[in-house]
Amino acid sequence: MADDEIINLDDINYAVYKIGEWKNHYEINQIGLSHEIPVTKNTITHIKFSMDEIRASQFDLSDKTVNGFVAIAMQLNPNVQKMELDDIVELEQQEYQNILDELENLEVLDDDGTIPLETDEYLIYKLEKDCHVTTSIPANEFTKKFYQDELKRIEDALD
Repeated sequence: MADDEIINLDDINYAVYKIGEWKNHYEINQIGLSHEIPVTKNTITHIKFSMDEIRASQFDLSDKTVNGFVAIAMQLNPNVQKMELDDIVELEQQEYQNILDELENLEVLDDDGTIPLETDEYLIYKLEKDCHVTTSIPANEFTKKFYQDELKRIEDALD
């Protein structure tokens, strides 16, 4: 990475976030569990696409077919594991709608702008497509550190 590299905010190959908190509390939707708040239109579009892909995944639990968010939450979240399946499905729908509402009301940076790749102000991920999966790779040292800390926080929460 060049220290003076600049990226365009409308570049679909990057996702740009700020560190922050979502307005609502989320138990199921992993997007809402993160501290990453999108700051570009393309990042919001990417998030919506990712949520739709996860929601389109179907899994059979008990006598119901559920989407990917419900299935993941049932596997990983002890709070959700204590709930009735119908309540989980209803909560996921509510959380999904709340996140869409939050995404629609975020203040975003101007698409015509640029930012330095090496910044401590924004989390920047390089997006790479591999078959049908988009991988987000931390694009600078600030993002790498944050990403490692987030993974540790999630692992600690699961223990």
